[in-house]
Amino acid sequence: MENQHQFDEIRPYHDDELPAIYEELIGDPDFRKAVQSIMPQVPFEAIARKMRTCRTKLEFQKAFCYGILWDITKKYATGLTLDHTAVGDKSNSYTYISNHRDIILDSGFLSILLLDEGMDTVEIAIGDNLLIYPWIKKLVRINKSFIVQRTLTMRQILDSSARMSRYIHYTLTEKNQSVWIAQREGRAKDSDDRTQESVLKMLAMGGEGEIMDRIKELRIVPLSLSYEYDPCDFLKAKEFQLKRDDPEYKKSRKEDLLNMKTGLFGYKGHVHFQVAPCINNQLETLDRSLSKAELYPQIARLIDNGIHNNYRIYPCNYIAYDKLHSGNRFAAYYNPAEKDKFETYLSGQLEKIDLPEKDILFLEQKLLEMYANPLINFLKATE
Repeated sequence: MENQHQFDEIRPYHDDELPAIYEELIGDPDFRKAVQSIMPQVPFEAIARKMRTCRTKLEFQKAFCYGILWDITKKYATGLTLDHTAVGDKSNSYTYISNHRDIILDSGFLSILLLDEGMDTVEIAIGDNLLIYPWIKKLVRINKSFIVQRTLTMRQILDSSARMSRYIHYTLTEKNQSVWIAQREGRAKDSDDRTQESVLKMLAMGGEGEIMDRIKELRIVPLSLSYEYDPCDFLKAKEFQLKRDDPEYKKSRKEDLLNMKTGLFGYKGHVHFQVAPCINNQLETLDRSLSKAELYPQIARLIDNGIHNNYRIYPCNYIAYDKLHSGNRFAAYYNPAEKDKFETYLSGQLEKIDLPEKDILFLEQKLLEMYANPLINFLKATE
């Protein structure tokens, strides 16, 4: 393997680097304040002592992240489940490519669910736009994250993408470590999940051989994330109106922090993760002589099909579809109490949107689309 130091700027910390990083975090007043807001009942000195006993990133995850994430599940969800049976060999490493709902919890939930399956946690691709404070960047690198650099020039982006691709291939093949990456940059605000070809092009920059060989080396596994309720739905709807009214609108760092906090501590209902089979066998059916312009869309469709086929559909998805289309096509899939609950929930979320020129009809439509689109895509994939 070529010089591993090329990855130093983006990779998770090596285990032997952790003691020094712990001390930097423990001495950071902003980190201390954040920890005390999340675990106010635990003295910070006790947390610092426990950190110092963690010799590996996995030990840190088990000591802190595992318990915190299950506590969040107990308080703000009615269940969290994973079906991993479609991938038989649990000893192998995989690239989990999933739809993206929550900034923190998508990959966090996956890791604790894999631990309960007797598997290792995943390395996580995270955009540098979310690393708002120095302590956040350090913490995510302890938590097995590697950095997706986005605030770069076009030339720098090309070089950075090639390096990240080499790192992902290295992680899968040399470290035998699984990776999680979202199917697109950022969350699909309307839940109409589509794999961006740019993600696949980045993944194919590393490895050896033809495009197909490079993609197969990653053992891509489509992963469907189904949140019954999205705590950030009202923030996403608000963003739709802001962008409609001002095409130049861009989220601030403060808004990114609000999205993270709302996602963590908002009500989620049931959350289910469904793993589809590795796409390598399907890749074999594609024509290797296809041009790049033809090949990447076909690979994207394979991933999308794996995700769309495996959504868990909840009553709120059926209700949203019927409300959106002013019909009752799926009335058999929910009862009056479930409909009342969802309509009350929608009204409450609309109330939370603070805009001076609040377009209620537009915002309600956007909320309904978020809940109807997984069902629409599921129907297209399965019919």
